[in-house]
Amino acid sequence: MINKNSPVGVFDSGIGGLTVAREIMRQIPNEKIIYFGDTARVPYGSKSRETITRYSRQIVRFLQAREVKVIVAACNTASAFALDEIEKETDIPIIGVIKPGARVAAAVTENGRIGVIGTEGTIDSSIYSRYIKKIKPEAAVTGKACPLFVPLVEEGLWEDPVTDEIAKRYLTELLDIGIDTLILGCTHYPLIRSTVGRIMGESVSLVNPAYETARELKRLLGEKGMLNDEAARLGDNRYRFYVSDAADKFKRFANSIIKYGILSAEIINIEEY
Repeated sequence: MINKNSPVGVFDSGIGGLTVAREIMRQIPNEKIIYFGDTARVPYGSKSRETITRYSRQIVRFLQAREVKVIVAACNTASAFALDEIEKETDIPIIGVIKPGARVAAAVTENGRIGVIGTEGTIDSSIYSRYIKKIKPEAAVTGKACPLFVPLVEEGLWEDPVTDEIAKRYLTELLDIGIDTLILGCTHYPLIRSTVGRIMGESVSLVNPAYETARELKRLLGEKGMLNDEAARLGDNRYRFYVSDAADKFKRFANSIIKYGILSAEIINIEEY
């Protein structure tokens, strides 16, 4: 029997999934979180389906060992390549970031032209297009890989002329085909949402899967009667962070986007799982 006051497990290839964790903290503040960032093996976006599935299995086993009640794959590439396989192998509910974002994009588009930006792996998988077309068969979905966005975000260049210039180069072709909805299909990208929004203009709706995934998690926990009903107490270690490498760099980045004072990130050997 799963305890509803058990933590939510969140994992990502590195630090981008912190945008999902941040949304969970905002929208479901009673929930405890165990976060794992695979910082030793990042990036996932250029790796094969088999490799990403193996990595994801190891991380899921690690989170299961910490008795989480639900797992959020806060990584678009892992959600695209590994989620369907792993869902069959565990009795813990697992949700990814792709389906919530796809559903919202299909609902908000008015002209049926939807853009998706993400890593090479996510775009090459065409998974957003497949999900959107199940809901809205007439939709035209155009993907654009934006590989330089991740290093720019991780260098903290969220509001910088370099990021502006790269974004203009990536996004111009999506503007030219007249999309009215754009999915930020990598969990790093919400951190440059204002830059992307400025270039795309007010006529294009931006869909943030990190936000939509937290909403989906809240709905799922509510449906299953698993929402944590214990309010946080002073001194609670409500959020725990684990990485496979570079804990200090992770901690600095985490503290720049999550305002709860992340004091530590523990390194674990994920290959043992």
